[in-house]
Amino acid sequence: MPDITIRGAGIFGLATAWVCAQKGAAVRIIDPNGPAKGASGGVVGALAPHVPENWNPKKQFQLESLLMADTFWRGVSDAGGRHSGYIQSGRLQPVADDQALALAQARVETARDLWHGQAEWTLRPGAGPWAPRSPTGQLIFDDLSALLHPAQACAALVGALKSRGIEIEAEGISEGPTLWATGVVGLEELNKSADRPMGTGVKGQAALLQYDMAGAPQLYADGLHIIPHADGTTAIGSTSENHYDHLQPDAQLDDIIARARTAVPALEYAQVIQRWAGVRPRARSRAPMLGAWPERPDHYIANGGFKIGFGMAPKVAETMAALILDGDDTIPQGFEVGASA
Repeated sequence: MPDITIRGAGIFGLATAWVCAQKGAAVRIIDPNGPAKGASGGVVGALAPHVPENWNPKKQFQLESLLMADTFWRGVSDAGGRHSGYIQSGRLQPVADDQALALAQARVETARDLWHGQAEWTLRPGAGPWAPRSPTGQLIFDDLSALLHPAQACAALVGALKSRGIEIEAEGISEGPTLWATGVVGLEELNKSADRPMGTGVKGQAALLQYDMAGAPQLYADGLHIIPHADGTTAIGSTSENHYDHLQPDAQLDDIIARARTAVPALEYAQVIQRWAGVRPRARSRAPMLGAWPERPDHYIANGGFKIGFGMAPKVAETMAALILDGDDTIPQGFEVGASA
């Protein structure tokens, strides 16, 4: 008999299953669509921190998750023999004007304090082919940012779970406590019994280019993440569409690609090899929604990863495993299921 049933084989469900298995629990995973068939099957994979100021529980949780990511993903890859694409590559951002430069310089000091010397936020001259255009000639670099390939990371988790004898089932009954990590479908189910929406789906579009800058920092320019994957491709994303008529890539993605080519001239002639669109679950609070499902004993929720789900996943998994298996509630303020109600 499983000690825990997990419904949903996206990043939150798979990561929590892995941590539970490492703790010795018998785990059942059920997803009728298979692993990473929703938003977790994307191509971008930017694991980047919030700016180091106006500190709050969400930023602290994210910091802790990013700091534990290297150990987490190395363990996953070692167990299953599949590379997640994880690289702690850092991130470069252009500085638009003198006001932005002064703000960036101030954040050098706040990062030192808030990140406790475990990562750095610095300024450097912008030069070379893999550098976004910067009006001031300066670039922000932080070495806390990392990247992975989302679909490959989920495949790596599937491989790690298989090494423990855990397979993804298309159907089955829940046995033991149940974690619902079902993304947009789960938010829609929660909305049915809530006084106001608990969350919604937001469409995102991204592209994969044939351009090899593996090992280089990820870039953030003109509101876009530009991610040089370990497999020699480069991802660009993404849109955030609250209203949409269909789930296919469209002209908005063409605009994303054009903006990326303008921001980073090295990409001007790179071939587009994949166009992706998906709907990401965003909780009302904009933080991940974690905890017990109200009025459903022994049922729990991990949802609302939105754009930061992969960056938050190691800490989300640790937190939910501790809650469900050990009764240890360390969910930060603002992440509770009721915080989105």
